[in-house]
Amino acid sequence: MSTDRRLPDSFLWGASTSAHQTEGGNTNSDWWAFEHSGIDFIKESSGDACDSYHRWPEDMDLLAALGFTDYRFSIEWARIEPAPGEYSRAAVAHYRRMVEGAIERGLRPMVTLHHFAAPRWFMERGGWAATGSDELFARYIEAASAVLASGVDHVCTINEPNMVAVMAAVQHALTSGGALPPLGLPLPDEATANALIRAHARAVETVKTLAPHVRTGWSVANQVYQPLPGAEEVAAAFRHPREDIFLEAARGDDWLGVQSYTRGLIGPDGPLPVPEDAERTITGWEYYPQSLGHAVRHCAALAPGTPLIVTENGIATADDTRRIDYTTAALGSLAEALHDGIDIRGYFHWSALDNYEWGRYEPTFGLIAVDHRTFARTPKPSAAWLGAVGRSRILPAAA
Repeated sequence: MSTDRRLPDSFLWGASTSAHQTEGGNTNSDWWAFEHSGIDFIKESSGDACDSYHRWPEDMDLLAALGFTDYRFSIEWARIEPAPGEYSRAAVAHYRRMVEGAIERGLRPMVTLHHFAAPRWFMERGGWAATGSDELFARYIEAASAVLASGVDHVCTINEPNMVAVMAAVQHALTSGGALPPLGLPLPDEATANALIRAHARAVETVKTLAPHVRTGWSVANQVYQPLPGAEEVAAAFRHPREDIFLEAARGDDWLGVQSYTRGLIGPDGPLPVPEDAERTITGWEYYPQSLGHAVRHCAALAPGTPLIVTENGIATADDTRRIDYTTAALGSLAEALHDGIDIRGYFHWSALDNYEWGRYEPTFGLIAVDHRTFARTPKPSAAWLGAVGRSRILPAAA
């Protein structure tokens, strides 16, 4: 084996989940309200999800036994602060037990403070775009400080802020009878985007004050916009408000999270459909594992000097052999980036579990299957394979 693909012992090797998608019963969240609003976009509600609020020890036991050394999970603001200024000591203690449980199992916890869902009262006062949202986010972090007091080395402030801002635009369009673009993502809501950047800076300051040992960053969705010849300026203009401003905001952070699944093709008139002859995943995205290598290179260029961590990468498929094929090629492109000197500190697969994918359960990203009636967990062959890659500390060769 080439030493070019060998990983240092400090390299983070894990899988990711989010609270709303796995815990179940997150009834005080804005997403629970959105799920029950009657909008066609929602095919089914999250309900009990994977019941991970109660079954997290089993989830962690499986990951540790499979060979993973790290676990990224989120804590739920709506549980910790179900009403403005009213905090649940029981919820904080619950998430602290999760941190301690991960450490007991040999898993290094990465804690995400906001993964799409927020308290319903926060939405009702205007969401991120409302005045003072950054102060409220910092207040919640202070209330949850016991979760981060020790044993947590990495904190992700906000997951995919660019998608949070896009979802704000989508929700506005859906609830007001507006139209969404036929292809590609709508422009992020500008007020929401600006507020999220302020909230991230405030969150970093707050975490550093409360827990100076913690390394902070945030995770950005990378769309890997690839222009056709002659469409380079169009692609750059399309990408800047949807991605680049959030990458630029990470300059100087302890780390930057890279989240990549597929690519987006851009022509002279804007986004193009997935090529007719391309393989598609359950989500309708193009099967394009090389997107990960492109994404880390773009992030390194936009936030030079900031270490990178792949916080999400995966595929929605019912064919687990294709999951292994996809991840093999994705890790190969990651190995090439490492060989070229890009500072990458870890890899987290999305997702540890088949979970609620924001409106439906059909897209199965998980390394571990979940029966949503009995909640029985069944690791897939891809879970054992990826765990073994981590134990070997050697990445697959690029295809």
